[in-house]
Amino acid sequence: MSLRLAHLPGRLAAGALILDSGLNKRNADAETAAGLHGMAAGTYPEVADMDPQEFVKNLSRAEIALGTALLLPFVPTSVVAVALGAFSGGLLRMYLKTPGLTKEGSVRPTSDGLAIAKDVWLAGIAGSLLLDVLTPRRRKH
Repeated sequence: MSLRLAHLPGRLAAGALILDSGLNKRNADAETAAGLHGMAAGTYPEVADMDPQEFVKNLSRAEIALGTALLLPFVPTSVVAVALGAFSGGLLRMYLKTPGLTKEGSVRPTSDGLAIAKDVWLAGIAGSLLLDVLTPRRRKH
């Protein structure tokens, strides 16, 4: 499916933010790398043994790739919708699994969790793009 005009606002907003985030992580200092790695390792034990600097470099590359794909109009919407859905799902899992980010017995964010909880909008954009791609179009007569 070709890019539709209705896809642009979500793709541009998400792509610009994710690309910027990835570019900002390229030269992360040791303290930043350790913090990001520690938070991720609490949810994803498979990254616990990774070097924090290497983890952040890989995260940076992934964010740059996803952000760029969202901004490039020739990358199919179905591809970026699935990738954005996986990325936002990972963020939301981290939000739900990290102690102190949600209020006790709730999905509502604490003040510490608000920065990650707001990324639910990325899941909303991914869902909207995917639904649009998967929903058959009515032909005009």
